[in-house]
Amino acid sequence: MRKNKGIIITAFFILAVVAVAEGSHLVKNYVKNQNRESKLPEAATESSAESSSGSFTKSISEPTSETAVEPVTELASKPGMEPVTELASEPVTEQTAEQDAEAAADLSELSEISNHDFYISEIPDEIFEKMQGKSFKQDCTVPREDLRYLHVLHKGFDGQTKEGELVVNKAIADDVLAIFEELYQADYPIEKVRLVDEYDADDEASMRDNNSSAFNFRFISHTTKVSKHGLGMAVDINPLYNPYVKAVKGETSIEPAVAAAYVDRSGDFPYKIDHDDLCYKLFTKYGFTWGGDWEHSKDYQHFERGE
Repeated sequence: MRKNKGIIITAFFILAVVAVAEGSHLVKNYVKNQNRESKLPEAATESSAESSSGSFTKSISEPTSETAVEPVTELASKPGMEPVTELASEPVTEQTAEQDAEAAADLSELSEISNHDFYISEIPDEIFEKMQGKSFKQDCTVPREDLRYLHVLHKGFDGQTKEGELVVNKAIADDVLAIFEELYQADYPIEKVRLVDEYDADDEASMRDNNSSAFNFRFISHTTKVSKHGLGMAVDINPLYNPYVKAVKGETSIEPAVAAAYVDRSGDFPYKIDHDDLCYKLFTKYGFTWGGDWEHSKDYQHFERGE
């Protein structure tokens, strides 16, 4: 009986130990599960963020076939890449703007010169008064209203800018003004450009002084025909170095008479007009003929146009 009682007590003790151990295990599992559940939202959030970040990074650094065309901003910012249209257009636009500004400045400068220094007008009263009885003689067949006064600039033989005056027929006024402006821009040397009236309309005196002029009502030398100068349709340039030469009764007539040294055009001397000269090229460009091409006489200073 005592032996059985001992066995029962031992069995009860073993069951108690087992129960305590199992209870401890259940408690630990419950705590572990609670901790695991409390961490699930944070883990899910971190996992989602990592997934989203990885996806975003991949979409930028590893373009798929759907994103084969890179954004403009990325292409523009990558080293070694050609500038895209927007960025590439900026230098071109700036360069174009500079060129346009320079062109506008050139046009403005040219317009300013034309407006203030190169101009055409009807013959002012004070000028016409000076012409009376000189270049505009009593028997002049050209009415005043058919003539125009031109104010020009020209480069003298000293390289300095000079003012000049001409009277021409209105039919050639615009072209003559353009020619003188181009000559001036090219620094072409013309010693003097004065109205022939300052020489009392004496052509010989004007030519001896190497004065370039236009209108002077007169007849062609050794003829009874009104000259192109008498009609205002001709211009003489640097006449001393480019004389008028004609055989008259077996003798050579030279105008001006002091220009004999410049009759031989094979020589090389300054201010000579020939086919290579800018003055010749400009006048002929505007439809004038050159007296140096005449057959029966030579007028190397002379440019004229038909009526």
